[in-house]
Amino acid sequence: MSRKVCITGGTGMIGSALRELLTRQGYDLSVYSRSKKSLENAKVYTWDIQKRELEKEALEAADVIVHLAGANIGSGSWTDQRKKEIRDSRIESTRLLIEHLSTMNKKPAAFISISAIGIYGHQTGGILVDEERIKPGDDFMATTSKEWEAEALKIGDLGIRLVILRSGVVLSMEGGALPRLVTPVKLGVGAPVGTGDQYISWIHIQDLCRIILFAIEEDQLNGIYNAVAPEPETNKEFTRIIAQTLNKPFFMPNIPPFVLRILFGEMASTVLGGNRVSSKKIENAGFKFKFPTLRPALEDLLKKER
Repeated sequence: MSRKVCITGGTGMIGSALRELLTRQGYDLSVYSRSKKSLENAKVYTWDIQKRELEKEALEAADVIVHLAGANIGSGSWTDQRKKEIRDSRIESTRLLIEHLSTMNKKPAAFISISAIGIYGHQTGGILVDEERIKPGDDFMATTSKEWEAEALKIGDLGIRLVILRSGVVLSMEGGALPRLVTPVKLGVGAPVGTGDQYISWIHIQDLCRIILFAIEEDQLNGIYNAVAPEPETNKEFTRIIAQTLNKPFFMPNIPPFVLRILFGEMASTVLGGNRVSSKKIENAGFKFKFPTLRPALEDLLKKER
């Protein structure tokens, strides 16, 4: 079994949780970062995506690469410049890795790349979407994800086993969407947004990290898999379960779409839209979820908030 793993984006929310899990499993870790820093459980190498530079030693030593790098889509307004950063951090970083991997005689055995269910479009309604859906959406995140995956698929041409994981909304109190959903509920003003009927396809951060570990260790795993929990919930039910978990009231009227568009502009589509995404393919491959349903997942994540 491969024991040396190189992680891009290894200091972010997902990367930090993944490092903890892989360290407990006995893996030898390296991380790509924009600046030199000290990490307790990984050796740090620098890279500069804009300058097309990286310290190649990490790639040369790695048995597996886990590609998590990508600017936070929820940080700041979606100006043209911010959208370029979101796109380039994903697509150009993948191209940089391919450029260097293609010149190496000894290549890693596997490449695990994180994509997003945003490729299906920001609103697919109640249709249960699986990996075989042919036509991606046409909004910003869908087109970005489509280009992102198109670059990652070139890894397969290098003879490297490739797994692309389309992540849902990752639940963690260390960042991402959950703290922003929890805060108004804690203040007693939690409410569904828009109609409240839009689906949230979510995944507990522990299960996402476990799926990545599964992809590292299962040599037969290839191709594209949704990384979402088996039971998506509507926005209204999601907010209700947060309120019940925190013993807070849930009676406020829905937040109208125009308010979110005023506050967030184009980024509001990520909240007002929704996807009901299937986890069957990864389950059929043998993965078992620790948190298949939302209530136990939130009880685990919010136990310190009550």
